[in-house]
Amino acid sequence: MMNCRNATRLMSEAQERPLSTTERMSLKLHVIMCSGCHNFKDQMGTLRLMARAYAKRKNEPMNEK
Repeated sequence: MMNCRNATRLMSEAQERPLSTTERMSLKLHVIMCSGCHNFKDQMGTLRLMARAYAKRKNEPMNEK
């Protein structure tokens, strides 16, 4: 059984590399059973969207009035 430390590590690594089938299935099972890791996964997704939106906005030219 995967513990929370390994689950959060894999969630972070999944942002950088594709997980193996075994890693993906173990992580999915853990997240289903662990509300803390489920929340962590949701928060990572939210942070990723916010960072992308910020980067996109920062790269847009400023409108001068």
